[in-house]
Amino acid sequence: MDSTTLILFIAATFLLAGFVKGVIGLGLPTIAVGILGVVMAPAQAAALLVVPNLITNGWQIATGPGLKAIALRLWPMLAGICLGTWAGAGLLQQQKDGSATLWLGVALVLYALVGLKAAKLRVPAKAESWLGPIIGITTGIATAATGVFVLPAVPYLQALGFDKDELVQALGISFIVSTLALSIGLIGAGALDIGVAQNSLLALLPALAGMSVGQFIRQRISAATFKMCFFAGLLLLGGYLVVRALG
Repeated sequence: MDSTTLILFIAATFLLAGFVKGVIGLGLPTIAVGILGVVMAPAQAAALLVVPNLITNGWQIATGPGLKAIALRLWPMLAGICLGTWAGAGLLQQQKDGSATLWLGVALVLYALVGLKAAKLRVPAKAESWLGPIIGITTGIATAATGVFVLPAVPYLQALGFDKDELVQALGISFIVSTLALSIGLIGAGALDIGVAQNSLLALLPALAGMSVGQFIRQRISAATFKMCFFAGLLLLGGYLVVRALG
């Protein structure tokens, strides 16, 4: 693939990933790492995602209803994400057989199917103080191994009873912390440097363009439609990861 074709491929990937993120609040790293993995190593794809992840999640956080209250509620999980990601530093570069991506995809598919059947998972308020760190550490290790931040953080956040906009903001907080933690790990592993960061900055524009269109759509759909889109999006993301890992 020549340089011009590669640039267009990357731009199209981030445009699509940004659109999905705008609609359901997640999907940027899942789609981008999955598609970019066709033309580059997972660690390189994850490094390219750093700037788009930081900016799009920052935007997602800023447009939500209650940043301080949500951050205070989620801090045990967020601390666990950092610890788990740093403990698993280097796993992404070591992954060769795609097994981590496969199981991540399978878990996403199963969770999405449960959600589409309208099964409601709920976490009791008194369990958040001890369950949050466990979820965070597990998510951090999965992030370090796959470059994707969704499990088990997304089911956990969805089970906390947030409304549509609160959930999207909570996802943004979780993802921006995961991105920062993973960035530190990538720098330590030598996969992220100034040159990669500059290339990551170039991927920002199509990601923001796609996200703005996706948010426009989300603001005009009902809570029920958003829920269906949310779980259908997870199902497609999980299915894609499974197919990619097996292929």
